[in-house]
Amino acid sequence: MSEINDPMKPDGKVNPIDTDYKVGQDNIVVKLGPLGLDIHNRVFAISGLTVIAFVLLTLMFQTAAEPMFSAMRGWLTSNLDWFFISAGNVFVLVCLGLAISPLGKVRLGGTEAKPDYSYLGWFSMLFAAGMGIGLMFYGVSEPLSHFGSAMGGTALEDGVRTDWAPLGAAAGDADASRRLAMAATIYHWGLHPWAIYAILALGLALFSFNKGLPLTIRSVFYPLLGERIWGWPGHVIDILAVLATMFGLATSLGLGASQAAAGLNHLFGVPLGETTQIVLVIGITAIALISVLAGLDAGVKRLSEINMVLAIALLVFVIAVGPTIAIMTGFFDNLGAYLQYLPALANPVGRDDANFSQGWTAFYWAWWISWSPFVGMFIARVSRGRTVREFIVSVLIVPSLACVLWMTVFGGTAILQLVNDGYQAVAGADLPLQLFLMLEVLPLAQITSFLAIVLVVVFFVTSSDSGSLVIDVISAGGKIDAPTPQRVFWCVFEGLVAIALILGGGLVALQAMAVSTGFPFAVVLLVATVSVIKGLASEPRA
Repeated sequence: MSEINDPMKPDGKVNPIDTDYKVGQDNIVVKLGPLGLDIHNRVFAISGLTVIAFVLLTLMFQTAAEPMFSAMRGWLTSNLDWFFISAGNVFVLVCLGLAISPLGKVRLGGTEAKPDYSYLGWFSMLFAAGMGIGLMFYGVSEPLSHFGSAMGGTALEDGVRTDWAPLGAAAGDADASRRLAMAATIYHWGLHPWAIYAILALGLALFSFNKGLPLTIRSVFYPLLGERIWGWPGHVIDILAVLATMFGLATSLGLGASQAAAGLNHLFGVPLGETTQIVLVIGITAIALISVLAGLDAGVKRLSEINMVLAIALLVFVIAVGPTIAIMTGFFDNLGAYLQYLPALANPVGRDDANFSQGWTAFYWAWWISWSPFVGMFIARVSRGRTVREFIVSVLIVPSLACVLWMTVFGGTAILQLVNDGYQAVAGADLPLQLFLMLEVLPLAQITSFLAIVLVVVFFVTSSDSGSLVIDVISAGGKIDAPTPQRVFWCVFEGLVAIALILGGGLVALQAMAVSTGFPFAVVLLVATVSVIKGLASEPRA
């Protein structure tokens, strides 16, 4: 039986996760399983079998799956919206508090650690992995939906028209409705989601790089659970992390497939429907496998940087040929509207805008939380050498501003096309198609629409391959360089879960599983917040 050095244990004694575990070269606890796989047998076995069973049962009972998923999503978001909104507020306040406190001087990796990546490479990876597909899918559709609702119209939510007038917006006032629509959109893509990611990423980086513990979710809880993280409490935490990540990723992959299919239909007449989406999932998963086999630096990092260049090119093009002045002034106006409406949007009690607080916000927060193990671990792995203050400012503020700019450019342009030019087609289209219809009235529409499809595909690939690497790390007990077959296993099953959900109810099923796994992990993340603060308090400051 081998042991690992744990500097947080005052008696100097250590306990491995199991008696037949060994220590890898990087002080990572692993287990040699069948076929030479480095897996933590309980976490890998339970989470892997759960995912396999889910895929099989959903495919076998497709007719019964859709109403079940719809009911599950509806109950969770309508009854727990206050919980999700409150949890999001806690994460933002804690992050901002850490950034301005003396704990912000703690350096991840120790006082002498140097960053592993440049700012450009770092920003590219965390942004592409963080919410790339979501920005492509909702960049036009969400501002338009909120704008139509705030104008006194209706919002399309899961195919059902429902009234929505949040915060008492005056129906018919186009400018006020635009500001409210953009504020509501930015609320879902600004500080709150990035704070969710930052909390877990900070904990993982701290306990791995500074405390010498395995790079897995259970390690974050050592200050609270002590030796019990090596037993079933730790197993349950890691299993929940694997399942949350798997279904959060599947939601994003499903959105990406539906938007890519809509774009291909719009440009080339490719038939819409489940078959096209499934073919896309299979094809893009195969590309993701190639990237997974190439590894983090050769695969994910390179693809992320390519995607960042393409995204910036599309962004600059729309700014240049669209309503340039309105976009540039709108950025600051929208940012001001976000800050103005933020207290009301983030209020967890006494809401009378159920469609927004439940149908949008509760789902989004659950989705971001289900993504947090994936994005958090990914950010942690590339953030060694940063101070806590630098980390939080970079992970929280910079991507939030980028999201404000993205929504202003794409969503703001679409709203102006509707208001100033009377372009009704984009507002009345299905959500996956709205981006392409917005681009259609701009110059070089065929080229930019094709570029948008490429962006969706590459965002899809970067999410799938980086998600596979993260799930593999968790299921291997924190080992970073696990054998190739198990990375292939997780990548393949991400695609299979997405296919099962597409067949079992489409967007409703995708959202339902993100919410159902996001709720228990929200509880885990709130407890982790306390543990992170305790861990930082024991660190020397740079």
